[in-house]
Parts: sequence; structure tokens; C-alpha cells
Amino acid sequence: MKQVVLIRHGESQWNLENRFTGWVDVPLSPKGEQEARTAGAKLQNFRFDRAFTSVLIRAIHTLEIVLEVIAQPQLPIEKTQALNERLYGELQGLNKAETAEKYGADQVKLWRRSYDVRPPGGESLQDTAERVVPYYQQHVWPRLAQGETPLVVAHGNSLRALVMYLDQLSREDVLELNIPTGAPLLYELDDRGQAVAHRYL
Repeated sequence: MKQVVLIRHGESQWNLENRFTGWVDVPLSPKGEQEARTAGAKLQNFRFDRAFTSVLIRAIHTLEIVLEVIAQPQLPIEKTQALNERLYGELQGLNKAETAEKYGADQVKLWRRSYDVRPPGGESLQDTAERVVPYYQQHVWPRLAQGETPLVVAHGNSLRALVMYLDQLSREDVLELNIPTGAPLLYELDDRGQAVAHRYL
């Protein structure tokens, strides 16, 4: 059975402030750093062969903390924009509650959770999936197929897109999918790359 672990970065400063972050390069909050340490503690029994992360500091720092905790600081790391968070366009930096007051809670939920509705100047989850899934297929799955155990540290929506692909979720199913910060998610895959089981550690 092949294994891959997915982690959404720890809480960022803008998560704490309830702001839309997207591609803005916001650091981890102190709580986010602790979440990363806790994630590492849960992965002590794993030995990874390679790590994949976005080019955003909150994911990179989470990965660095995890690798320090599990004593694998020299692990090969591939950083790619393909794993970045959704681009939230004109919403980036805005407070989510204030945005809901301005545009209505239903509209903001559509922008945040729907599959194919783009926020102004930004990406839909579908757009995000169109970069995340091919990257996974071309870079991560070949490593799994060779028997390696990869670690992927990314973002709420880039991981929603990947989980949607791995679990073959419908557009309706993905509406309610939420990936918590700093929680390692273990997937077990068969030789064809189909998800057999998954669980949070």
C-alpha cells in the first residue's frame, strides 16, 4: 500500500485576523508554529523520501518546522506555485465578516466554497484544481508509484482540490469539505493510485 501525507499549513496571521489571504505571503501566527510542531510530533514514525510545498512562506515554514521535529531537515523539497492557495483576487486582505456584510453571506460562501464561481479577479476551486491535479499526477504520483512516501504541505483550497481528486468527490460534496490547519492527513493508495483509505493522524 502506498502512502502520502497532506498537511495544510498552520494558522497564518491572516487566518487569525479572519482575512482572505490567497497569494499574499503572510507568515504563520504563534499558534500556527505550534500547530506545525504538533503535526511533526504526530509524524515521528514516518520516514519521508521527498516533500512538496507551495512557494508561500506559511507552507514553507510549516514544512521546515515539521522536518525539524521529525529530524529530517535534509529532505529534498520541491517548491511550486502549482500548490499555492487559491488566488482570491480583489478579496485578498479583506476581513471575511466585513466582506459578508458588504456582499451578503450567501455570495461570500459561493466565492469561498463553490467549485466554479470565481471571486472578483481571482480563481475558482476549479481553476485551482486545474493546476494542482496535473502537478500531483506528473510530480507526486510518480514518486508514490516508485515506492516513495511523499509529504505535501500546502493550503486549504489547493488541498481541497487534491482531496476532491483523490476521493472522487462531486461538486456538491466539495462544498462542505474543510481542511483544518496543521492536521496531518494520511492517504493510502493502491497501485493504480486510487485512494483506499484516509484518516487524520
